[in-house]
Amino acid sequence: MKYILLALFLGFSIFVSAQNTIKGTVTDPTKNTIEGVMVSFPELHKETTTNEKGEYSITNLPSGNFTISFSHPNFDTQSSVIAINKEIVLDITLEEEHTHHIEEVILSTKFNKVQSQNVMKVEHSSIKALQQKGAATLIEGLATIPGVSQISTGTSIGKPVIRGLSGNRVLVYSQGVRLENQQFGEEHGLGLSDSGVESVEIIKGPASLLYGSDALGGVLYLNPEKFAKANTYQADLSQKYFSNTMGSNTSFGLKSSSENWKFLVRGGYNSHADYKVADGTRVTNTRFEETDAKIGVGYANSKFSSTFRYNINNLALGLPEEVGDQTTKRNPDFPRQGVLGQIMSLHNTFFLKNSKIEADFGYISNKRKEFEDSNVPLLDMNLQTLNYDLKYFLPKFGNFETIVGVQGMNQTNDNLGEELLIPNATTKDLGGLITTNYEWNKNVIQAGIRFDSRTITTENHGVIGEEGYFEAIDKQFTSFNASLGYKTNLTEKITMRVNVASGFRAPNLAELTSNGVHEGSNRYEIGNTNLKNEQNIQADLNLEYGNEHFEVFVNGFYNHIANYIFIAPTGDVIDDNDVYNYVQDNAKLFGGEAGIHIHPHPIDWLHLTSSFESVTAENDNGDNLPLIPANKWNTNVRADFKLGKTVTDGYINTAVETTLAQNNISPFETKTLDYTLLNFGLGGKITFGNFKFETTLNANNLLNRNYVSHLSRLKADGIANMGRNIILGINFNL
Repeated sequence: MKYILLALFLGFSIFVSAQNTIKGTVTDPTKNTIEGVMVSFPELHKETTTNEKGEYSITNLPSGNFTISFSHPNFDTQSSVIAINKEIVLDITLEEEHTHHIEEVILSTKFNKVQSQNVMKVEHSSIKALQQKGAATLIEGLATIPGVSQISTGTSIGKPVIRGLSGNRVLVYSQGVRLENQQFGEEHGLGLSDSGVESVEIIKGPASLLYGSDALGGVLYLNPEKFAKANTYQADLSQKYFSNTMGSNTSFGLKSSSENWKFLVRGGYNSHADYKVADGTRVTNTRFEETDAKIGVGYANSKFSSTFRYNINNLALGLPEEVGDQTTKRNPDFPRQGVLGQIMSLHNTFFLKNSKIEADFGYISNKRKEFEDSNVPLLDMNLQTLNYDLKYFLPKFGNFETIVGVQGMNQTNDNLGEELLIPNATTKDLGGLITTNYEWNKNVIQAGIRFDSRTITTENHGVIGEEGYFEAIDKQFTSFNASLGYKTNLTEKITMRVNVASGFRAPNLAELTSNGVHEGSNRYEIGNTNLKNEQNIQADLNLEYGNEHFEVFVNGFYNHIANYIFIAPTGDVIDDNDVYNYVQDNAKLFGGEAGIHIHPHPIDWLHLTSSFESVTAENDNGDNLPLIPANKWNTNVRADFKLGKTVTDGYINTAVETTLAQNNISPFETKTLDYTLLNFGLGGKITFGNFKFETTLNANNLLNRNYVSHLSRLKADGIANMGRNIILGINFNL
């Protein structure tokens, strides 16, 4: 498969192009030129920065109407649509900063608008910002974003939770393709490293219109790191040390670009011993080792662009069961998992006269092995997925922008081990959509409809009436979905977004076919072949106010899910294990997030941010849903500073995370006490002559508080979360 994709990539690269160029100068209101302004075409994935004279130039541009964006940390972002034809001179004046936000281009919502033009409220954060918060892993960093949590098993296994929904209800995209890695398993984490990831976008709510099945609860969209700017070369080396786990993280990257060709390579290695709780005891077998490598090759001219990326991730992790042997070994003991994940993606854009076509292809391989007491795997699952996403951006008609698309997936699961969690199976998806964006003045309306079909076929396995028997099934699930959103500026400083959208999720293989003891939960689980689609409709309201020194936001949502799938006890016992089966009932979730950001004048270097988030989730019978995060309140005080030419982009921040008690629990959970954590961070860019580097110092759980997260799977065994963790990081741009 990879050779076919590479051949397509090289074959598409023979297009010949004309030369369209844009250039100009960027100044402030006093006509002084501005150095370091980011000038970008989000739809074309082209960017540059102004030089010391405030000048910029971008070549090899296609003809047509495209959005150009000018952004700088000290000035308000300015965006506009311009017609590209031959050579254009565009001089820009940027106003002094009022909102303290650089507007980011949102790639997960198809139209690729900057946030102020977007109908949907999308949470965006750079990986660098998450790392400055001291996150040890990618999922830990994501859990610091309001409305996002994680279900964790130690430090190596984390599953994203968006507004109370998780597992197959949250779709993850990496390198522009959907990640498929046996998400149904309780002990199956993301299997992704933050090495080589530029930023993250989170859609909190149904996104089935954009992505089909499994986007019922939201989308986690990981943007890969950008290539080097044209005619430049970059290299970097970073190293981190984690005191609690005696862990280390190493990453090395190299990238270079010409006018047309782009290339990058990155490697990373992550190694951690068992983590310590507050009393100094190590939680046995929470250790893990991870090796990650990424490559990217890109080609672009004024008629065509193509990007090929490849990621391989090898993860060896322990499966903790108790607090036992105290050791600082890195190699996981039994039971353990070995997970080898590979992602190949090919993104192509064809620029036509007044329109464009995007064609994305992806291949994902996930090989997961579980070892109980020997090096012979009892569980050996091989999941292979091929998907495609074709979109035609119709010629713009007045203020209307329209996309017609077709998406599909072909997936096979093969079992090679003695133990089976799910049978051998084939899953096929096919979906079609049309969505339109209409913008006028400060108003935007976006609407769309979509139809999807998923077929699941499995093989017969085992002996009828015995554990491990799987009856062959051949099921088809279909769904129509739609969304409607409206964004407007109520006043010059108040923005409102209202969205209503539906989503769906077809039952996964575990829910349909399970028949045996699930070791992770010590219960006998029985699937249900009569399960229907989960179908939801959610209403969202987002209000934002911002002036020069104060910002506030309020997000509210109500989510109704028909045929919500959950597991419940039958009252029977098999081989000393309680029997549970999968059933359905309607459910509702509601809540939201609210927050403020204060940066008072004249001390603009001081920032106070505070946010509160809450989710309530119930079945129609009144029972609370399981694995719902507790209400949380986070407050952060940050000071930016500069010490001459030696320290630039310096910062020091203190964060207080207060998690309230979780008393709204399902019948199979126990209540969780409240706790407060104090975190500290310090960092900046250091320059000594020609020697430059960036450094960060973080102290998480500074007071060494003993606590248990409600979403920790070790909670049932009375095992606390991590104690104090000091993280020292250093990065060299070579």
